[in-house]
Amino acid sequence: MKALGIATTGMLAQQTNVDVISNNIANANTTGFKSSRAAFQDLIYQNVAREGALTAEDGTVRPTGVDIGLGVQTVGTVRLNTQGGLIATGNDLDLAIDGPGYFAVNLPDGSQGYTRDGGFRVNAEGQLVNLQGHEIDPGLVIPELTTKVEINESGVVMAYVENDPAPVELGQLTLTTFMNDSGLRPVGNNLFLQSEASGEPVPAVPGEPGIGIIRQGHLEGSNVNIIQQITDLIAAQRAYEMNSKAIETADQMMNTANQVR
Repeated sequence: MKALGIATTGMLAQQTNVDVISNNIANANTTGFKSSRAAFQDLIYQNVAREGALTAEDGTVRPTGVDIGLGVQTVGTVRLNTQGGLIATGNDLDLAIDGPGYFAVNLPDGSQGYTRDGGFRVNAEGQLVNLQGHEIDPGLVIPELTTKVEINESGVVMAYVENDPAPVELGQLTLTTFMNDSGLRPVGNNLFLQSEASGEPVPAVPGEPGIGIIRQGHLEGSNVNIIQQITDLIAAQRAYEMNSKAIETADQMMNTANQVR
């Protein structure tokens, strides 16, 4: 009886499903977080009788086959890159992306990471860094005695230094896009890394088509829909219970067959 193995794959799949849903719920308040869903596909089928096979000498054929599926497997976790809500903070260095782009940051090993988390701060050298201390790329240095920083929707950074009424232009922020941003590899700390699946990074100036704009004084909230996640969690729990019930039923049927004299 194959039901034991088939239902076991179903229980394992629902365990993965609950893991993904739990991570979504845990990150419901994480800046720039994108929820994911587990994707499944059916396993190979055992063909007992081939569809289209001859059933009589007069040429009639079988309209359907007898194909017994062997269960389910997880094939991926699909990230849902929809826009999260913008949260006003009033902080000059909090930046939200209204659109599909990513901020690039320089990592200690010389590579680059990409993030939707625009909660930036100034380090001891005046560099604009994320909350892990990684410098934003292209790099910006905020002068001493700066009283206010202005960043427009196109990413132009201006600073008012001391009592000078005229701002000083510090540089230009860029955003990065990918052909397949769902293929970026998540590594924690709100960072993603380029992968073979994502394609090459394409930096561009905010405001260009398909890039997005920058909203100063805002952060992008998580796009997790708590109500939907709770609904999905209940559905996963019920599916897990049904698979466990299938195992119990198959076991009882085997016991019944073993008792036949």
